[in-house]
Amino acid sequence: MAKLTERITVNPEQCGGRPCIRGMRIRVVDVLDLLANGLTPQQVIDELPDLEPQDIAACLRFASQRLDHPVIAA
Repeated sequence: MAKLTERITVNPEQCGGRPCIRGMRIRVVDVLDLLANGLTPQQVIDELPDLEPQDIAACLRFASQRLDHPVIAA
C-alpha cells in the first residue's frame, strides 16, 4: 500500500482542517460514515466516483492508527 500521507491529507484551509482524501473535499469521516451505515466499498465509490479503492483502504488504516494508542492507567 502507498504511504498513508499520499492518500490522506490535512489542510487547515480545507474542510476545517479535517483529514481528506488526496486533497479533495471528501473527508475521511464521510467515507467511514458511509461504510458504517452498511455501504460496501464499491457502493461508496459509486456514491463518490472520484475515490479509488486504495482511498477506502487508506481511510480504514487512518482510523485504525488514530485509535491505536496506549492508554496509561493511573
